[in-house]
Amino acid sequence: MSEAATAPAVRATIGDSEFDRDTALTRRAPGVYDIDLSAGWTIISAVNGGYLLAVLGRALADTLPHADPFTVSAHYLTASQPGPAVVRTDTVRTGRTLSTGQASLFQYDDEGREVERIRVLASYGDLDALPDDVRTTAQPPAIPPLEHCFGPEDGPAPVDGSSAIADRLMLKLDPSTLGWALGQPSGKGEMRAWFGLADGRDHDPLSLLLAVDALPPTAFELGLKGWVPTVELTVHVRCRPAPGPLRVSITTRNLAGGFLEEDAEVWDSADRLVAQSRQLARVRLG
Repeated sequence: MSEAATAPAVRATIGDSEFDRDTALTRRAPGVYDIDLSAGWTIISAVNGGYLLAVLGRALADTLPHADPFTVSAHYLTASQPGPAVVRTDTVRTGRTLSTGQASLFQYDDEGREVERIRVLASYGDLDALPDDVRTTAQPPAIPPLEHCFGPEDGPAPVDGSSAIADRLMLKLDPSTLGWALGQPSGKGEMRAWFGLADGRDHDPLSLLLAVDALPPTAFELGLKGWVPTVELTVHVRCRPAPGPLRVSITTRNLAGGFLEEDAEVWDSADRLVAQSRQLARVRLG
């Protein structure tokens, strides 16, 4: 299957896509936003952490004088569910090149009590104002051409309730990191894939916040089953991505005490490292 064959007939655009509609917030008052979290971005009924990060990232972009996330650190306190939520933001500091803010997302429990789901501290700036000088030893991940990689549609039927987010994504996994899907995990904590949005929308800084947390967990290649809930996730956005699919590489070097780290790199079609992240996640052993 060629890359052209996987592209939608009509491509969505930044600002007019499913991702934009599902992360859109309604400002109720200064620093207070309402949103209905979409069930389309769930994994086994829980809302995906990267989607949530994009929601709070959009709220902070509206609150702060700078529009682009540079660094975003999130602590996931309780699992978010599809449905109504409230986001509250505060401006911590504003400067000429960077501004810093914090945001929290709340939902209500069965007794009507407010529950905080996720808390974020972030610094924003202007990616277009950054100098062009790049000095790096980093190299793009070695991933086979997109037509030689495999997506959810190429495998068996998904587990009930687990595939909603997969329908929103163009995800093609490197075959060398797919042993878990065949019952033969490699034992290496690695996952690599081509990544895009299913409706063809190009990427921007907000969608990079989704990209770092949208691949299957590296724990699968370590021979573990079940989802891996994020405890903390920090993302660094390095530059505005060029049009076209992204390449995402995630590695884990240490699983201990029921927790693992995942280090992600996101590369664009111009071979630039556009985002990096590290998260601490809990592993369900046994």
